[in-house]
Amino acid sequence: MGFQQGLTGLNASSKNLDVIGHNIANSQTVGFKASRTEFAEMVATAIGSAGGNNAGIGVQVDAIAQQFTQGNISITGNTMDVAINGNGFFQVRQPDGSMAYTRAGNFKLDDKGNVITNNLAQLMGYPVDPLTGQRSASSPIPMVFPTGAPIAAKQTDNIVVSMNLDARATDAAGSAGPPPIPATPRSAYGTSINVYDSQGVAVPVSLYFQKTATANTWDIYDKLDDPTATPPVVATPVGQLVFDGTGVLTSGSPLTLTVDPALTNPNNPPAPFPVTIDLSKATQFGTKFAVTELTQDGYTSGQLTGINISPDGTILTRYSNGVSRPEGQIALASFRNTQGLADVGNNLWMETFSSGQPIMGTPTNGNFGALRAGALEDSNVDLTAELVNMMTAQRAYQANAQTIKTQDQVLSTLVNLR
Repeated sequence: MGFQQGLTGLNASSKNLDVIGHNIANSQTVGFKASRTEFAEMVATAIGSAGGNNAGIGVQVDAIAQQFTQGNISITGNTMDVAINGNGFFQVRQPDGSMAYTRAGNFKLDDKGNVITNNLAQLMGYPVDPLTGQRSASSPIPMVFPTGAPIAAKQTDNIVVSMNLDARATDAAGSAGPPPIPATPRSAYGTSINVYDSQGVAVPVSLYFQKTATANTWDIYDKLDDPTATPPVVATPVGQLVFDGTGVLTSGSPLTLTVDPALTNPNNPPAPFPVTIDLSKATQFGTKFAVTELTQDGYTSGQLTGINISPDGTILTRYSNGVSRPEGQIALASFRNTQGLADVGNNLWMETFSSGQPIMGTPTNGNFGALRAGALEDSNVDLTAELVNMMTAQRAYQANAQTIKTQDQVLSTLVNLR
């Protein structure tokens, strides 16, 4: 026995204690992955020596391998916190432009609308067309949201109306009888909604439905008569709804109206624009007049008020004008060999030749995990196991120190022989 074996054992045990201490120190670090020390024996062999006759010269640290097991997911309630439940890494662009990867989803918004980590790396994702919800690029880019300037207004293109017109209604013009039937005011069957021009200014649109003398037929007006005007205004129908004997609409939808923004926008208003009105859900049944749906697709400008992240990584932004729309989709990366990733600190890993290039995708697609908003992935360090490992490493260190002490005593005995 020589000093070499005990010395290598001390070095290996010391390194093992370093790794265990690092794990324990990061037991509360978001997205941290514990490491373990892997040892290998050291053997000095000579050419031609017989096998089995070499006692070996000690131990060496063969590898410090990180364990990429899933950590527990803890609910935080912070909408910018995101946890990955399953496979994948967030891709982030560091301030120097290099790409890195992390499991820590404690993101924040800076004053420019960038989604960043604590060390100012930008979260990467796919841009999405907010109007169609479709991805507009195939490569990830930094996620940026309009926090400083409001989103632009959107001009109304479509109105959807769902309603029931009373099948018991008589001719709006009335009759002399017998018995006499009074005229029905045009306003008796009417509704209105605000639409928006290209500057985001609201313009009211009114719809009035007037029963005609023809069975199951209703004229549509966009205004009332005004006998007090000079000259008096007499409204003309802008469309007509026709129902069959079962109350189902047979014609009259869609209807196109021309909206004049000058009615409410005096400051160089946009030109009049067409609005398509979908009346296909209109019915004529024997119940009172009721509007059950009245929506339009325009809006005024608005400031960012909040962000929601769905399990598939789609980022929905909420604005002060009541609009919620997709602005992007978080990208995830996976690697052929996660053990080959280089740990560079700050909860970040970088690709290496051993790890292979990243395979990019989106949450819930393929083998990628789902995202959990308002939650974080905890460190996967098992404190109980680490404390047991620490005691074992301590005993190993003491035992190796004892071999050196014993060798010293043997050597001393030899030197003192007379």
